[in-house]
Amino acid sequence: MANELDEMTGPVNEQGRDINVIEKQLPVKVGVGSTIFQILLWVLGIIPGVIFLFVKISAGKKLSQLQQKVQQAASQVDNYLEQRVVILQNAAKLVEKGIDLDKSTFTEIARLRAGGAQAFSETNAAMEEVQKQINVALENYPDLKAHQELADAMQQNSYTQREITAAREHYNDVVAEWNKAIFEWPAKQIVAAKRGYTTRIPFSVSKEAKEKARGVFF
Repeated sequence: MANELDEMTGPVNEQGRDINVIEKQLPVKVGVGSTIFQILLWVLGIIPGVIFLFVKISAGKKLSQLQQKVQQAASQVDNYLEQRVVILQNAAKLVEKGIDLDKSTFTEIARLRAGGAQAFSETNAAMEEVQKQINVALENYPDLKAHQELADAMQQNSYTQREITAAREHYNDVVAEWNKAIFEWPAKQIVAAKRGYTTRIPFSVSKEAKEKARGVFF
């Protein structure tokens, strides 16, 4: 029998294929079979029915705990994003001491700080624009690069960006754990369906960010 997937003979897509995160939450549902299953347990005796009742209670607790774990992972991303805003704000102030930095930079930073965690979660593009303006200033005024405090601030920014990436990966891992758990039949899936749970959507980047990633930087 030939290999179902043969990387030597194809077929292949010469143009390649991009991937996207599907912005859709799938509701958990159970069929008639799950209802029959639970009825049969009680028909077989009180003990099987009671045992499964406690199993469902335990499954419900685990799902509730996992839901809080997802929230904690999301909050961790927001914490790092807020930290990055503060770092860029300090860097912008240091640059301003040497030159007239565009006032819109500070306006954008103030908007990010006033927006709260939700604003941080919605977009990272604004912070990238702030950093871009700071980088342009450094290119135009190379003497500023020797400023130790500024150098430290930009190094902290780079470190924080790596932490944001790691936090997002952790969030995606927890989301994957949730999406798997709610479809574990019988107990968890039955409880999830009764509570109206749905799958959660992992982190995704904007179309603009994807286009920039394909660009030429050097």
